[in-house]
Amino acid sequence: MRNLIEGPVLAVRAIGGLHVVTLAWDFVEGQDAKKNRLLGFAIERSEIAKGEVIERYFLRGIKRFKFKDEGAPAASPMPTSEHPIQSFQWGDYTAKPATTYRYRVIPAYGVPKLLELDEASATTVEINTEAEEGPRGGQGNARHDVYFNRGVAGSQAYARKFGKNKPDENDPKSEQMKWLSRGLFEALTGFIKIAAGEDAADYKLRAMLYEFRYLPVGQAFAAAKKQGADVAIRYEAQSYLEENEAMIAEARIKGICKPQKSRAGIRHNKFIVLIHKDKPVAVWTGSTNISAGGIFGHSNVGHIVWDDDIARLYLEYWQRLAEPDVTRGRLVAANLKAEATPAPESAPPAGRMLTLFSPRDDKEEVPTLHWYADVMRSAKRMMCMTFAFNLDEIFEEILESKDETLRYAVFDKTLDEGIVAQIDAAENNVIASGEKLEKGDMVNFLGEPLTGFNKNRYIHDKFILVDPLGEDPIVVTGSANFSKPSQATNDENMLVIRGNERVADIYFGEFMRIFDHLYTRYIVARMKAAGTNNPDAGYLKEKTNEWLPPHFTNIRKSLRRNYFMGR
Repeated sequence: MRNLIEGPVLAVRAIGGLHVVTLAWDFVEGQDAKKNRLLGFAIERSEIAKGEVIERYFLRGIKRFKFKDEGAPAASPMPTSEHPIQSFQWGDYTAKPATTYRYRVIPAYGVPKLLELDEASATTVEINTEAEEGPRGGQGNARHDVYFNRGVAGSQAYARKFGKNKPDENDPKSEQMKWLSRGLFEALTGFIKIAAGEDAADYKLRAMLYEFRYLPVGQAFAAAKKQGADVAIRYEAQSYLEENEAMIAEARIKGICKPQKSRAGIRHNKFIVLIHKDKPVAVWTGSTNISAGGIFGHSNVGHIVWDDDIARLYLEYWQRLAEPDVTRGRLVAANLKAEATPAPESAPPAGRMLTLFSPRDDKEEVPTLHWYADVMRSAKRMMCMTFAFNLDEIFEEILESKDETLRYAVFDKTLDEGIVAQIDAAENNVIASGEKLEKGDMVNFLGEPLTGFNKNRYIHDKFILVDPLGEDPIVVTGSANFSKPSQATNDENMLVIRGNERVADIYFGEFMRIFDHLYTRYIVARMKAAGTNNPDAGYLKEKTNEWLPPHFTNIRKSLRRNYFMGR
């Protein structure tokens, strides 16, 4: 949901996802004088239930003034009424799904120890966050349920809440693991448990899984089978053969599991089809591997589509992959018959979702990869993209383009400095890569531990957002890493969803949450490498001219300020 309120001094926009509300604001025309002596903005949040305010407080942040509240412990969240936000955007990451919030953005003036909140210039916006279960309607009457894990064990919140204690991956009900899951594990096992009720005999589950090595999920499948559901699982038998089969043996589900036939590439899918009374009704897909790291570690999404036609296409794809004599050539022909690759530079269809299954492309031409690049290039205002592994030159060229489109890209690992320099030279593009803070990197910030669950430690999502805040957003999501092998040799699945603002708002909020979290750490890491890191950079600025001008002169910040406001 989105809402924009224009007050006499400030205009404020709110974009509500599930667990994230993105806030943006700016001075309205003719209010330039209000920038004088401005030290930032305070944000007051009220939660509304049945038309009544049930709680109200100022949102908090970790950045503080250097000589104010000096005795507070490191990483203590400070109220923005005392340590204001020196930006024109903020993300509230403590929001709950299906909840009404009211945000009041108030300019703050004066000096750090004598702040003046300009209540008369404040603007209030109300927003409803999305429910975890999406409504029917639009996109061919499909319902979308979207679940992102926390994806930020290396964070101040985790360090403050749990210290250096490592989570126990075998206990998904522990406080640490529930915090890390943020509903992803519960949604995954809940989807499987639909087939484990009293009417289990009416259900079938068909799963195609790359990593299948997290015992509690194996046990959920076992429970469905025990109750009478028809369960069939195919698992990758190359990279994770030993780990997968060890879990299968421990869960005692060998009778419903078979290894996938080895071919060129990897068997990289992570989808489950739910069938009720012989009719496919839903599919679980996304980027989440069935492992502790996939569910509780690096950033991932699970995406349920409740749509008979989409579920049928996934079931037919499962059946093709499960054939004992399956070959790449036959798969390519069948996948292209199920969904032809869109023509170059063409937009996704407006009336339905695309299902792009791999393998599908010629190894040299890779037309589907080029089409993804066309979609990426088609963004008029904003583009957001995740890169869990490689950056293909097709996409690198776009990230190096200088124009009026604001492009965000987040990577699991740091890019080559030459590529970074080329992207930085295009002042409308912004990148970040996975990093965490070490003790001493920034004053008043704690060192951040990781779970230890993952090899690629931060980013595992695979999605593109094109003009996500516009009226006709595009979301591309699934299992493929936007690489040549992902289209030519691997088994992969991708969904292309156009025009669904609810889905776009959820993905956008989660992308910006992860991006902004990693961006600070990425900049600190680069400065450390260059020997220029300043631990005092974690403090707020004490004078207006030390923080405000870049928001109006820096191209990236100006584009962000305008586009987040919908201008």
